[in-house]
Amino acid sequence: QLAIQGKLVEQRPEEGTAEELFVRIQEEKLRLIAEKKIKKEKPLPEITDDEKPFDIPENWMWVRLTEFATLYNGRAYKQNELLATGKYPVLRVGNLFTNNQWYYSDLDLEPEKYCDIGDLLYSWSASFGPHIWEGGKAIYHYHIWKVEYSRHIDKSYLFYMLLADTEQIKRSGHGLAMIHVTKAGMEKRPFPLPPLAEQKRIVAKIEELLPYIDRYEQAWSKLEQFNSRFPEDMKKSLLQYAIQGKLVEQRPEEGTAEELFARIQEEKQRLIAEKKIKKEKPLPEITEDEKPFDIPESWKWVRVQEITCLNPKNNLSDELEVSFIPMALVDDGYRNTHSFEIKKWGDIKKGFTHFADGDIGIAKITPCFQNRKSVVFRNLKNGHGAGTTELSIVRTINNLLSKKYMLWFFKSAYFIENGMKSFTGTAGQQRIHKDYLANCLFPLPPLAEQKRIVEKLEQLLPLCERLKGGA
Repeated sequence: QLAIQGKLVEQRPEEGTAEELFVRIQEEKLRLIAEKKIKKEKPLPEITDDEKPFDIPENWMWVRLTEFATLYNGRAYKQNELLATGKYPVLRVGNLFTNNQWYYSDLDLEPEKYCDIGDLLYSWSASFGPHIWEGGKAIYHYHIWKVEYSRHIDKSYLFYMLLADTEQIKRSGHGLAMIHVTKAGMEKRPFPLPPLAEQKRIVAKIEELLPYIDRYEQAWSKLEQFNSRFPEDMKKSLLQYAIQGKLVEQRPEEGTAEELFARIQEEKQRLIAEKKIKKEKPLPEITEDEKPFDIPESWKWVRVQEITCLNPKNNLSDELEVSFIPMALVDDGYRNTHSFEIKKWGDIKKGFTHFADGDIGIAKITPCFQNRKSVVFRNLKNGHGAGTTELSIVRTINNLLSKKYMLWFFKSAYFIENGMKSFTGTAGQQRIHKDYLANCLFPLPPLAEQKRIVEKLEQLLPLCERLKGGA
């Protein structure tokens, strides 16, 4: 844009004016008309001030495209004229951008219907823009113009000028499903013309700067990627800090996880004796090699099954109305929300996963597991429910653990990434290993600290959402 406004390089009086250049271009056109190499055109109206989109230097001049260039239409093909193989490749708009599928033609056409290496082309429908053709001889399609220009115009300057004007050209087009620009409209467009020597200096400066622009674009792209990832990365970091004991300070008066663990074990033994929960098989002792990171001295590494009840069963009246939750009604990400349908217990007690208010549900199938479909169930109809068998259920022991702290652990990158390593099953139907949740190492803080961690996370995570929204 700076280039076509005359702001990229300085103007030099010794290089003459665009007015003088334009006279030479018109003399050349008259000669070519006399030699019947080009056709005489109808005179064009003078360019008004309203048509000029910006100011240009005094020694430049506004001219219409057709006053220094000629647009040649490509050829529209019938379907039976496009061949899988043939004499000439047919260059379509898609071949200039992304589509490498070629068609061919055996038709022999007038010379202006062919393009060859170095020709300046312009695609004017669907995908707009100039191209300097780098291939060999080809027939160019109807949605492409070949641009032939005066020898007093630098081809590369014309290319960059058309490139800079692409969005304005596109906005001047018409059509809904496919925007296109008419040849007559394009020929009348005003363009800024500098002296030829300045055109060449502009091109040299652009090509000197392009490598820096490419590097800037790459750096900008990386920055954009970083910015788009930043809120999610920040959430992951916050959860990692939380489960490593780095998000809030430790307070001696809150006791130790060892004491909490002992109380949980006592309560579990009482519930087993009262036959309210089943006795589980003993789990292997945690070795030093298993511990993935350091935790505070007042914390304790435990296995999830040691401190919870997994996949409990409900014993309810068949006529009781309860909540029914398929996977689609569990929200993903870092949310802790769900909805439900209402069904009678007798209709869903078999073939589904049981749960109750306060239980934690964790998706165990891909991609729901990676997408963090996990939730603390609450406000269930009559306090109970059932749902998809692709949920694992974690029930805490008599409120001796913070359910929300456990939920944030289940949404942590540590839990998710290790779960993915345990995947079994075929592609698209992979699940965490049946023993992964029970054996998973869990960093246990004292209960009061768990609650302070949750409070801090609930302060900070919404700020990450605001960053995501650009606030």
